[in-house]
Amino acid sequence: MQGVARLDAEVLLQQLTRHPRAHLLAYADEAVDTMTAALFRIGVQRRAAGEPLAYITGVREFWSLPLVVTPAVLVPRPETELLVERCLDRFDSAPRRIADLGTGSGAIALALACERPQWSLVATDIAADALEIAAINCKRLQLTNVSLNRGSWCEALTGMPFDAIVSNPPYISADHPALHSLQHEPQSALVAADNGFADLKAIATAARQWLRAGGALLLEHGTDQAHDLELALESLGYVQVTCYQDLAGHDRVTEAIWPPSATTGSVAPRTRSSTSR
Repeated sequence: MQGVARLDAEVLLQQLTRHPRAHLLAYADEAVDTMTAALFRIGVQRRAAGEPLAYITGVREFWSLPLVVTPAVLVPRPETELLVERCLDRFDSAPRRIADLGTGSGAIALALACERPQWSLVATDIAADALEIAAINCKRLQLTNVSLNRGSWCEALTGMPFDAIVSNPPYISADHPALHSLQHEPQSALVAADNGFADLKAIATAARQWLRAGGALLLEHGTDQAHDLELALESLGYVQVTCYQDLAGHDRVTEAIWPPSATTGSVAPRTRSSTSR
């Protein structure tokens, strides 16, 4: 297992044998069949080459939900749970319309749908293969309050204005050194033009036509982007712009309100194409 953390190897073996970790520890000398041993060696080799463990096992937990993941979607990360937390903190359990843009595996939308059965979620993604994964997860979790739409950001939205729009869009610049460790994940879901700001700005601009007056826009972003994003949001007319930090103390999610005095119902026609926690 050279180059692979013991915990990763244990998780892989758990997945292959369907035995809990306690069983593996108690019966460490127990032999496995030839097929399991071969699959374990292949999995260890893939992990040693830098492939995310979630792609090897096919599962990643997010908000205590076991989600199917493949290389078609980003691996859901704990810091993104802050988006879910902020949205839940802002609204009670009364019926709401919430949009999750660039849903990928469906992690954010499905977490919100599980916590708030009375909410109506619209999850969008431009990638058909990503929406297929989100659909699988939605079916596995037996959620009936989530709709999946294909399209680029707000272009995939329909219907009445939303109480909130949330998104974890691409926000890494093309020359960022962190991309080397993320080479196995879909680059289109990671990299954005304009030094990582292009998609954040595109969503913030278009969301104004889809948020009800007093509605909230919640965006995940890079740790060094909070100040510039705040200025951009204020220039677009948003108010009460607030940045929240993740558990590591990094600026991670910015929340902004479309003014309560704004005109409601001005939905564009569908087109194709810092505060510490």
